[in-house]
Amino acid sequence: MSVHWPIIRRCLASPTRVCMVDDRRSYRGIDLLVGAAHLAGHLAGVNRTSTLGVMVPTSGACAMAALAGWMLGRVVVPLNYLLKRDELQYVIDDCGTDTLVSAGALLDHLGYEPRIPSLVKLEEVSFKGVPDPIWPASASDEDLAVLLYTSGTSGKPKGVMLTHGNLCANARQVRDWAAFTRRDVMLGVLPQFHSFGLTVLTLLPLTFGIKVVYSARFVPTQILRLIRTHRPTIFVGIPSMYNALLTLKEATPADFTSLRYAVSGGEPLPDAVFSRFRERFGVTINEGYGLTETGPVTNWCRPEEWRAHSVGRALPEVIERIVDPNTGREVGPNEDGEVRICGPNLMKGYYGLAEETAKAIGPDGFLRTGDIGRLDEDGHLYITGRIKEMLIIGGENVFPREIEEVLNAHPSVKDSGVVGMSDPMRGERPAAFVELHEGQALDQTALQMWCRARLAGYKVPDSIRAVEALPRNATGKIMRRELKKLL
Repeated sequence: MSVHWPIIRRCLASPTRVCMVDDRRSYRGIDLLVGAAHLAGHLAGVNRTSTLGVMVPTSGACAMAALAGWMLGRVVVPLNYLLKRDELQYVIDDCGTDTLVSAGALLDHLGYEPRIPSLVKLEEVSFKGVPDPIWPASASDEDLAVLLYTSGTSGKPKGVMLTHGNLCANARQVRDWAAFTRRDVMLGVLPQFHSFGLTVLTLLPLTFGIKVVYSARFVPTQILRLIRTHRPTIFVGIPSMYNALLTLKEATPADFTSLRYAVSGGEPLPDAVFSRFRERFGVTINEGYGLTETGPVTNWCRPEEWRAHSVGRALPEVIERIVDPNTGREVGPNEDGEVRICGPNLMKGYYGLAEETAKAIGPDGFLRTGDIGRLDEDGHLYITGRIKEMLIIGGENVFPREIEEVLNAHPSVKDSGVVGMSDPMRGERPAAFVELHEGQALDQTALQMWCRARLAGYKVPDSIRAVEALPRNATGKIMRRELKKLL
């Protein structure tokens, strides 16, 4: 099944029903369908590659652009506009697209235009009148629907290949497990270039007729206003968002009475945030779990099954194993091991990276997540750590090597090591240790400015300290656990 045909059928079945509201306007089913047809007609004349880049802030327009791409049979590549210029250009070049759909206001904010043959600004596309007839392309479960780029161990982003079948399966799994209905209203604040924002906050509501309210930016006072105005029943965020809502003195328990689901993901939810939110607003935050490689959701804690620190049970059709990462032996209940996952939502692989795909997905078809967790006797999953060195900063995945390569390029730095330090707002923040060349003195501000010019803001180390020598093991690898002891 294709991801777009169910959306098209829903729009035709309920043409006057409002399906999306964003910072600029509301969209009825007919508005979404006609707008996507107009844009598809425009793109048909310029987009010659199998991929289509989409870089639009969280909005109904982003959903419309993706739908237009699928109607043309393209693989949609949602682009992270928080990346720096070189990072973004790498993704554009790697996916091989010749066309990028964006918004003029966003490009003005970035201060540059990416290097690409065709740059389509939504403001310059005519959406007036009746669009030219277009018959939407068909797609099988195995056909690629999106490339979602996530950081690789080398620091270079990897394109996660998700098929039409992957996305349809995950949207259906979440809807069925959480028992969402057309009476629900979602509040979408997560970016649509993330798998959760794309699948759960875009495809799911549009496929099953659930109204979704988007906000392009997370501004606590604005989110509170949207909650008061639209009375959402479902809110999904990351821990720092819940923490930010707690800072609003004007917020009251009455503001949150419409919520039947408050879900947190992307990073572990601090106990203090969970407790304070429940005590102040009477809302229990439930955690979920997943990865870009799994479409993304694999676990979802239902309110009636809530257990402290659990991310819930596996969704229907998702199979989870906890294994000893060294031996591959499956461990028993309440024993820690690597979480391995299989299901219809599991990615096809990494784009152009057969070796990386083989490392990630074993011969048994299970994804090696790199996360440490345990399952209790009832199948509830608890994530207890990470095998990988990846940092999770405000829901963003960051690999130390990417930051280290930038630091090491500075004339004063001989070598560097980056680790994560705990942060109550963002989950983690990067801290760097540097070996300096002889005769050089540490200038933290200069190094941070150097990084800020080359990396997304959340990747810039909050702390940079000089050490005489980085601790290394016998094979020369940096011993990050020893660095953490210096924090």
